[in-house]
Amino acid sequence: MGTAKALLDYRGETFLDRLIRIFGESCSSVTVVLGHDPSIQNRIIRANHAMFVFNPDYQKGQLTSLQCGLRSVPEEADAVLFTPVDYPAVASSTVKKVIGAAANNQFAVPRYDSRHGHPILFSTAFIGEFLALPVDGEARTVVHRNISRTVYVDVDDPGILRDVDDPRAYAELQEASRPVE
Repeated sequence: MGTAKALLDYRGETFLDRLIRIFGESCSSVTVVLGHDPSIQNRIIRANHAMFVFNPDYQKGQLTSLQCGLRSVPEEADAVLFTPVDYPAVASSTVKKVIGAAANNQFAVPRYDSRHGHPILFSTAFIGEFLALPVDGEARTVVHRNISRTVYVDVDDPGILRDVDDPRAYAELQEASRPVE
């Protein structure tokens, strides 16, 4: 991207501020995993509404950040709701619907137009499986291994699919969010 995605603007908020707000509306706590630039914590408005952890192995890939975050999940937590920061367009109603659809010892995955997206919710019972993955592994391995325990939640939210990985995707996100005149 050439800049910190967490600090990009979407509808008047940074990606990270928006996700902290949306997750905070439905979750008892929000954890943000930082890597390359831990000072991001000092540049967002909602920093006091989240717990921040630093991933010293961020260069080894996204899985290490997920694993770092999972190591900090409070013991009393029942489930984890996960999304990368580059999915800022997810709707608050989608988060609520995914949480509402999950049952104990399950995964809940939002689905729009027959495609799976983020955020993904899973029982804390699966944390050990995610932590056991090798550095070059993928989180989807655990989800696929437990497909019989997965609930797909149909949502009317294309934001679950909108992965902003490069300047072109960001320009498309900004264009899509402009009000129609």
